[in-house]
Amino acid sequence: MATFLYKLGRLAFRRRHFVALIWVALLTLAGVGAASAPSAGSSSFSIPGTEAQKAFDLLEQRFPGGSADGGTARVVFKAPDGEKMTDAANKATVEKTVAELSDGSEVVSVADPYKAHAVSKDGTIAYASVRYEVPGMELKDASRDALEDAGQQARDAGLTVEIGGDALQTTPEAASSEVIGLAVAAVVLVITFGSLIAAGLPLLTALIGVGIGVSVITALASALDLGSTTSTLAMMIGLAVGIDYALFIVSRYRAELAEGRDREEAVGRATGTAGSAVVFAGLTVVIALVGLAVVNVPMLTKMGVAAAGTVVIAVLIALTMVPALLGYAGRKVKPAGEKGKLLGRGKKAGGKAAATTGGKEDDKPAADKPNMGTRWASFVVRRPVAVLLLGVLGLGAAALPVTSLELGLPDDGSQPTSTTQRRAYDLLSEGFGPGFNGPLMVVVDAEASDAPKNAVTEVSDEIKGLKDVVTVTPPTYNKAGDTAMITVIPDSKPSSVSTEDLVHSIRDAGTEIKADTDANVLVTGTTAMNIDFSQKLNDALVPYLILVVGLAFLLLILVFRSILVPLKAALGFLLSVLAALGAVVAVFQWGWLADLFGVQETGPVMSMMPIFMVGVVFGLAMDYEVFLVTRIREAYVHGERPSQAVVTGFRHSARVVTAAAIIMIAVFSGFIGAGESMVKMIGFGLAIAVLFDAFVVRMAIVPAVLALLGKKAWWLPKWLDRALPNVDVEGEGLRTDADSGKDTDSDGDRALVRV
Repeated sequence: MATFLYKLGRLAFRRRHFVALIWVALLTLAGVGAASAPSAGSSSFSIPGTEAQKAFDLLEQRFPGGSADGGTARVVFKAPDGEKMTDAANKATVEKTVAELSDGSEVVSVADPYKAHAVSKDGTIAYASVRYEVPGMELKDASRDALEDAGQQARDAGLTVEIGGDALQTTPEAASSEVIGLAVAAVVLVITFGSLIAAGLPLLTALIGVGIGVSVITALASALDLGSTTSTLAMMIGLAVGIDYALFIVSRYRAELAEGRDREEAVGRATGTAGSAVVFAGLTVVIALVGLAVVNVPMLTKMGVAAAGTVVIAVLIALTMVPALLGYAGRKVKPAGEKGKLLGRGKKAGGKAAATTGGKEDDKPAADKPNMGTRWASFVVRRPVAVLLLGVLGLGAAALPVTSLELGLPDDGSQPTSTTQRRAYDLLSEGFGPGFNGPLMVVVDAEASDAPKNAVTEVSDEIKGLKDVVTVTPPTYNKAGDTAMITVIPDSKPSSVSTEDLVHSIRDAGTEIKADTDANVLVTGTTAMNIDFSQKLNDALVPYLILVVGLAFLLLILVFRSILVPLKAALGFLLSVLAALGAVVAVFQWGWLADLFGVQETGPVMSMMPIFMVGVVFGLAMDYEVFLVTRIREAYVHGERPSQAVVTGFRHSARVVTAAAIIMIAVFSGFIGAGESMVKMIGFGLAIAVLFDAFVVRMAIVPAVLALLGKKAWWLPKWLDRALPNVDVEGEGLRTDADSGKDTDSDGDRALVRV
């Protein structure tokens, strides 16, 4: 592996014009494809195998033309103090609004509040239901504008008007968050490298990789039903790993320059060693993302595969374009320990004048003064037990809130109070009860029943007797009279445990009714869909963990040629994820520090969070593990004692891993300021997970465990050692050749004996 990548890096360095031209051409082609492709709407959301999805499919079959997947809106009216919605003037205003809404080109129907009995008992609140023929995310701007204009005209007439439903839903904009993340990344990179040129390389290559990946996704979005939100995960992960991978190769290149090697040789060795780590780190991320297919939710599978494709592009760019750009940069990228004009005007870190070619091996800046990584690793090696206990107990304490984790999906009740959707939600709760915002749709398939209407009546009567039921509407039959829809209004809000229990109670009652009448009872609707989706994610979490951690464990055995090091990596990752989930529960479910993070409404944790965090954080955590421990193993393989190898690995890698982690934390933290509760939760969860994993697990627990294990850390059964291929991530083959005198000739070619 190291030998092949060594050759690839040198080839890219020498043929940099050709390499740069290829990537620019790919970026241009992808951009043209994205610009000329039809715009994508929201991808079709389905949850195969769930009862809610079966009921939804049945509705589309038995009630053709009903636009079961169409967008909805609820225009909620509230009368001024002392007035009622039944007053003549207010009634006239509402009827005028209903008439205006009915003229919309994408509108299927508008329910008049006075005909649909949609006026509260005290007469102060009413609502009009609007149904559209296309999903809410696909509505034209003209339809949304017409909806908002109609509401504004009613406000001008003196009524309080708010609009709920998914008709006003749009794709969350995260551009400001991305800009903040990139700005912080630029600052950290400049501090790390002390040079604008060196700092700009990881940013440039990451942006090119993300540009190609997202453009390809956009070009294929309509054909593959990827949807407008699929590129969000790809952009976030692609930007993260793109910066990381380029950062590590550039850092290793500067270290090789400091060893006295010429620039082409330094590029080859950096690509052969750090590039090998990039390949295996990228593979762990790809495994984690593609593994989302285990959940069997098409939307998640497509998102995972799209993001994995962007990671592959990031790896290829790091292995080819980064060496090419280093060739263009020339002497503007300084050896390690030597600062550029920006911070030190060509001075070494210790104050000596720097040689422009990198200096000699006996003049290494690292020997002048131990850096922070060296001092920290030396401290941990001296007190491994105390550091290990402190780290494990600290993360264990942070993970305790997970024991009370409640999962669900956000609704309009979790929106900021400044939004019209949230205010409409609150008005409906005030006028009709909290359960009105989460009605359940019960579908009775009586096609196989001898008396369909009797079966439907029995179902209706059974539901009325259940706990937590406020209203059961009369059934609506299809033309054939063998299928009916019944709307059930719970007494509790959509995201509550009581509503979930009611869904299960209706389904249990339906099982008994089917035995008596042969009628099939199914529960669907947004609330039931959310409940089934959460359950499906819960059921898939353990298989997903086994698949992702298991495959990565085997991969890390191949990389580190050890059993205990991969086991330690997997256990440390699980500890950091549990601690991060505990922090999410404490903030978003319990309300701790809610004001600090702008959490306006506490409630269940988004059901996607555990599996999403496992996938994303696992990939990034293994990045840091591979880069850090590979450097430690490299020192050990080259003859250093286990404890000294830990210190050496930290001397070379701690600063860069720290910089990479800070960049990721900044990128994810930018999403905490988002208005969407879901985006805010994802940003916080990922930021705190990277914080725990990078600074507690990788920087404290990992060196402590390696110090305690000593040589046992690198133990591998002899039979397994013989069976595994030697991928040579540490670049031992490169050192062997150099020691044998097979170095570079004038043409830059090398005779290498290992493949």
